[in-house]
Amino acid sequence: MQRWRGLEDIPEDWGRSVVTIGSYDGVHRGHQVIIRHAVDRARQLGIPAVVVTFDPHPSEVVRPGSHPPLLAPHHTRAELMAELGVDAVLILPFTSEFSRLSAADFVVKVLVDRLHAKAVVEGPNFRFGHKAAGNVEFLIEQGKVYDFEVEVVDLFVRGEAGGGEPFSSTLTRRLVAEGDMAGAREILGRPHRVEGVVVRGAQRGRELGFPTANVETLPHTAIPADGVYAGFLHAQGEAMPAAISVGTNPQFDGTERTVEAYAIDRVGLDLYGLHVAVDFLAYVRGQAKFDSLEALLEQMAEDVKRCRELVAAEEAEEV
Repeated sequence: MQRWRGLEDIPEDWGRSVVTIGSYDGVHRGHQVIIRHAVDRARQLGIPAVVVTFDPHPSEVVRPGSHPPLLAPHHTRAELMAELGVDAVLILPFTSEFSRLSAADFVVKVLVDRLHAKAVVEGPNFRFGHKAAGNVEFLIEQGKVYDFEVEVVDLFVRGEAGGGEPFSSTLTRRLVAEGDMAGAREILGRPHRVEGVVVRGAQRGRELGFPTANVETLPHTAIPADGVYAGFLHAQGEAMPAAISVGTNPQFDGTERTVEAYAIDRVGLDLYGLHVAVDFLAYVRGQAKFDSLEALLEQMAEDVKRCRELVAAEEAEEV
């Protein structure tokens, strides 16, 4: 799959293509329906499928300080899109100047002049251009002028238990923030993942017999609610069952919020400086401060036992 950053990276001899545009944070199941539709249409026409997305998130430029928590970094989104059959991903740097580009100019400069769109696939609530003035209806009219089709894909909606809400990145972020890993997984189609580099922390886990990888997460990462979770620690090409702690470590009067993962039953791991990923499978309990160190240790042992059971059940389901 080709990856381009900016219009200038698109090959000069690029031909017609099927295009879909959006932030696509998380590449959740709703996104997947749209992207698969674009890929299927591209295969029918015998031309490439292209996803156009933005960096940073448009809201950060339009309203500085409002950058939403991210469900997946761009490299992960690109990998997920490649698995869906996308041929190229174009990341457009979203600057103040770009934010002032009208919907009509966006169509000409991006879809017509550079990507030579034959078809554009979007959801019904798609908006684009300066002040989000462009919508699907406008895009359809532009397609008649510049010879491209517009295909609108219905939103993917949760069942009655979810109140019939459409799948969205906003809903997923809310579920992650609430610690609802099952709900987030329903929308994402996979466990929520947090990535970052392992750095040295206070090393109390090692002293207590539960050495943890202290993950310095990527900027704007969507971090689950404070508490203990069962999941996996991915490092050095291996997925290790893990007990994960998110929070400020109130037992030791901590103030900095951290993500720490204990690789269950693993001894002698040295992950410092490595880029790792942490998958959150299930919420176990909330963050708490205990009356004594002994009570904390007893609870940690119980947490690890519970996490071991939850991960084992997950692995059994996958067999």
